Amino acid sequence: MSTSNAPSTDIPVIDLGPYLAGEEGALERIALQLRKNCETVGFLYISNHGVSQELIDRTFAAAAAFHAQPLEKKMELKVDNAMQGYLPMRGSTTRTSTINTNNKPNENEAFFVKGEGQPGVTNRWPNTPGFKDTTQAYYAALEALAQRMLPLYARALDLSADYFDTKCDHPFSSLRLSHYPPVKEYAENQFGIAPHTDSTFITLLAQNKVPGLQIRRRDGVWIDAPVIEGTFIVNTGDTLHRWTNGRFLSTPHRAFNISDQPRYAIPYFFHPNAETLIECLPTCRVEGEEPRFPPMTMGDYMAWFRGKNYDHLRKAGPAAAAE
Repeated sequence: MSTSNAPSTDIPVIDLGPYLAGEEGALERIALQLRKNCETVGFLYISNHGVSQELIDRTFAAAAAFHAQPLEKKMELKVDNAMQGYLPMRGSTTRTSTINTNNKPNENEAFFVKGEGQPGVTNRWPNTPGFKDTTQAYYAALEALAQRMLPLYARALDLSADYFDTKCDHPFSSLRLSHYPPVKEYAENQFGIAPHTDSTFITLLAQNKVPGLQIRRRDGVWIDAPVIEGTFIVNTGDTLHRWTNGRFLSTPHRAFNISDQPRYAIPYFFHPNAETLIECLPTCRVEGEEPRFPPMTMGDYMAWFRGKNYDHLRKAGPAAAAE
């Protein structure tokens, strides 16, 4: 696999500080920046986001401690049909990719955590000291940040600032603690995680000390997403892409680890409520044209997405993926 890349000046940094502090005019100003980015790039960095670096560092350490356990210990918490628990190495294959086919299983392992308020959620916790408290605190901090960003996306789409509030007040979200072991050379169509787009409204990704994330520009060139300390990477996912009738981009990206050390990632995947209907927003309709995507609830979309990409759900069938 080639890891050549182009300069990554394409990905802007947006300072959330004035908006989160309630500065007059900041909502509208940053919403305009967000609109431009979502229509042209689909990835950005946010600074002054309010999540403490100490909590971020602690969560990376929790991910490393969990994955350092013997495999048999981790397999005691093997991922279930509700996508809670441990996903073994090569337990997923990116089949929803629209730009890369015949992918080999992904060279990563992961532990999934859900929001405790979600229906049917029964997170399964390892005995790793501090793991539960740390991951719950991190999950809560990122959910709060995503909720505070909703008015920015609403105004970027010329909707009332509270438009998404009731549609996302019980988010169908998840936190993934991933481990990418060092791989000297990847075979053809083999990646840490293959080229894909996220299923989300947005994804929040803390900065990783070991680089490896690349995004695909609209001209097909892959560019590195460099590490910028103190920021989160934010990308638009397929849910917001569908909701906006394709107006906001869901940009393909991939990850690998050709360093000589383990790479960890702790992405938070923010989704609307499971029962929220994702259909073309009123400000994204094109006169005289049918919407590009059929209406679908968030829960139904996620059942399709998971059933495609996660091997244990493919084997279990559609009913399991919908759980």
